[in-house]
Amino acid sequence: MLNVSKRKLDSIKLAVVSVLAPPTSQSCLPNSLAAAMDVRNNPWIMIYGGNLVLFNESKIPIWSTNLSSSRSSSVEAVLGDDGNLVLRDGSNSSVSPLWQSFYFPAHTWLPGAKVGLNKITERNTLLISWKSEDDPSPGLFSLQLDPNQSRYLIFRNRSKYYWDSGSWNGHIFTLVPEMRSNYIYNFSYVNDANESYFTYSLYNETLISRFVMAAGGQIQQQSWVESTRQWFLFWSQPKTQCEVYAYCGAFGRCNGNSQPFCNCLRGFNPKKWEDWKSEVFSGGCVRAKNLQCGNSSVVNGKSDRFFSSNNMKLPANPQTVAARSAQECESTCLSNCTCTAYAYDGSLCSVWFGDLLDMQQVADDSNGSTIYIRLAASEFSSSKNDKGIVKGGVVGSVVMVSLFGLVLFVFLRRRKTVKTGKAVEGWRGMLILKS
Repeated sequence: MLNVSKRKLDSIKLAVVSVLAPPTSQSCLPNSLAAAMDVRNNPWIMIYGGNLVLFNESKIPIWSTNLSSSRSSSVEAVLGDDGNLVLRDGSNSSVSPLWQSFYFPAHTWLPGAKVGLNKITERNTLLISWKSEDDPSPGLFSLQLDPNQSRYLIFRNRSKYYWDSGSWNGHIFTLVPEMRSNYIYNFSYVNDANESYFTYSLYNETLISRFVMAAGGQIQQQSWVESTRQWFLFWSQPKTQCEVYAYCGAFGRCNGNSQPFCNCLRGFNPKKWEDWKSEVFSGGCVRAKNLQCGNSSVVNGKSDRFFSSNNMKLPANPQTVAARSAQECESTCLSNCTCTAYAYDGSLCSVWFGDLLDMQQVADDSNGSTIYIRLAASEFSSSKNDKGIVKGGVVGSVVMVSLFGLVLFVFLRRRKTVKTGKAVEGWRGMLILKS
């Protein structure tokens, strides 16, 4: 049985569905409320073996409260006015809850919930992103409290740090300046012998709000706007998607001035097209054609080459090697089959091995760098054609210069003829060029 206070039903229905209901119901949130909260009749949500279990449309479990299967069959699911979904033993309501969603918030943090560390149990409450906008299984990104400082950290794959909120100064997180003009949310930090955590409330309790660890790697504070039936973004961090470490994945390039933000480098294609269609780019890109170096199946005899990509923020984790020129820097990279790119700034040779991560396209006037990406020779036109293009360009330039000189010569001679009254034989205003 699911009990809901009538008084605050409207203020919690969107938040509850955003936590537990399948994401496809977001387009019709209010209409899906009854189905999402009807544990007895909804095929997606049911109590099974003492657990609250969420199924997909194929009846495959995708989420569970993960309680012991020895629990009694009298477990009740109770939804509080604050949006906290609680499992209680129906035979003894006076004992502590068996499970509650505020302790396991998935990707959404609701007002009144705590995100922090229990010092007794050493359990750290995390926000874990969905895998994609259409897949609520655990994703790549997580937000947690730093156990040593009063700040939040975002990790990729639970281990690779790339963003922090800055320390709490009693009013705001120092690296989230948007909070200075905050008039909606009341944040507070508690640190005692038992726990340390942040929580927040709303100055206006009639508002509907949520804090989300998004699939793309941003934390987002959102408020529901009933007139437009959309979530309004109050603030987000990192501020732009391109600031998210490896947002576009391996061999992906981020450009904050384009839509979508990510595209693959030349010679690469999205690893998972379906993810990219859902604007989840972290899977990155893969080579369209295999490299010659280290690949015995390629028998055309041509060596790999490099394609220049300009105005770039260079990838993370370069290695510096000794090189006295750009040619020597290129040769050093080319001689190692695991070297995927190099950059030379006139004195420093930087090389990269393996996947290229955290590449960003910058504006022309932002002092970006040029990086040379290793590609298969077949990604370029043939050497014969290349030479032809160069040669053709040179010949074309010579012809244009010669033509301009010839026209100038005729023009000056004609002016001289007018002044002297003498005719110039052989030219009748027509120029004939022979190849």
